[in-house]
Amino acid sequence: MITVEVFLDEKEFIQGFRVEGHSDFAPHGEDIVCSAVSALTQTAVLGLTKYLHLTPEVSIKPGDMECFLPKQLAGEPFKLAQAILKTLVLGLMAIEESYGEYVVVQKRRWR
Repeated sequence: MITVEVFLDEKEFIQGFRVEGHSDFAPHGEDIVCSAVSALTQTAVLGLTKYLHLTPEVSIKPGDMECFLPKQLAGEPFKLAQAILKTLVLGLMAIEESYGEYVVVQKRRWR
């Protein structure tokens, strides 16, 4: 199962996310659930880095990815980052709705 943790601060703003595991929906290379989650998360990171010119803290390993916004991010870049991350969460929740036995999205308190 893929577990997605979305980290929210005390004001409910998204500070980052972590994705762990494999869906095991289908064999490697044919797994549409894993591909969908990977496409959404990697696109969010690309949006933050290429579109907003941010340097998020990103770690990618087999079956594990995490991304956290830079500390002290504020103003318009923060608002735009929230739009990207909220869109990511909408997409992940849509996948969870259709493939809930393979993906779970959890909201967690950020530090």
